[in-house]
Amino acid sequence: MKKSILITGGAGFIGSHVVRYFSNQYTDYQIINLDKLTYAGNKENISDIVNSNYEFIQGDICDATFIDALFKDKQITDVIHLAAESHVDRSIEDPLAFVNTNVIGTVNLLNAAKSYWADDLDAHLFYHVSTDEVYGSLKDGEFFLETTSYDPQSPYSASKASSDHFVRAYANTYKLPIVVSNCSNNYGPNQFPEKLIPVCIQNILDEKPLPIYGEGVNVRDWLFVHDHVTAIDAIFHKGKRGDTYNIGGFNEWKNIDLVKTLCKVMDEKLGREKGHSEKLITFVKDRAGHDMRYAIDSTKISKELDWKPSVQFEEGLAKTVDWYLENGQWMENIRTGEYRK
Repeated sequence: MKKSILITGGAGFIGSHVVRYFSNQYTDYQIINLDKLTYAGNKENISDIVNSNYEFIQGDICDATFIDALFKDKQITDVIHLAAESHVDRSIEDPLAFVNTNVIGTVNLLNAAKSYWADDLDAHLFYHVSTDEVYGSLKDGEFFLETTSYDPQSPYSASKASSDHFVRAYANTYKLPIVVSNCSNNYGPNQFPEKLIPVCIQNILDEKPLPIYGEGVNVRDWLFVHDHVTAIDAIFHKGKRGDTYNIGGFNEWKNIDLVKTLCKVMDEKLGREKGHSEKLITFVKDRAGHDMRYAIDSTKISKELDWKPSVQFEEGLAKTVDWYLENGQWMENIRTGEYRK
């Protein structure tokens, strides 16, 4: 049976890299990219994908009737589900939007898969891409394992935790073949400029303040987006049905140290005096319920699926900066809203 893979959220940051990789790497697969094109969905992210095995469809996973028809029309054999509201600050302002997309939307996809695949469940796979934020906050020296209890602390992480639970519940109740992955912070080209690294890159270019929450001591584990894509590839093709895989870079940085490193890279590439951009750092009131530390233990995926991150942080950061410097029009289109026209 020829695979027809539905990849949701494929015009977003991570999703655009996934659909490009799968379309290029697996020419015998049909890749269906479904994206609602909300504020973070950008067709410019996927404008270079012209392969005959690739198709973009604009649509909303919250529309159950549309999703049911899509499964039948495109004869969907597998799902890689990335579509989600993902920015913690926005979830604090509008939690219900996160419930609708991340929970209701996921359940709509699960229902369609359960119904359409009913005759031969074992021939299919529902791959749910999640986040390390569902585990809550860590103390120094601890790491998130696949067995770590959930303790979400923001509306965003609560909505993702709920969707994770629904995916596993459908596996238990309806025997739906699933895998789940929980990944650490991604960075790289095409990331929407509401996240820390692209915000700071643009503000350094504009010589505007670099806002750092609290004292900048919150710790995150960072992973270059291409490494996440190869992990998704490994899990999709070799992961054990019903299992969870944590994806991380063993690459912890305090926010303040990350931003200072970024300032150094930017000053070098822009030919500015050493320390020039670091003067832009401005500490602002901490985010409500801000988790102190995340860190992923990726031992399982490393041992079982022979995956490990390939890009060192300094290398990935330099590549990321280069991409933004070379794609100023992409950023300008977002700043002016032109990308949505």
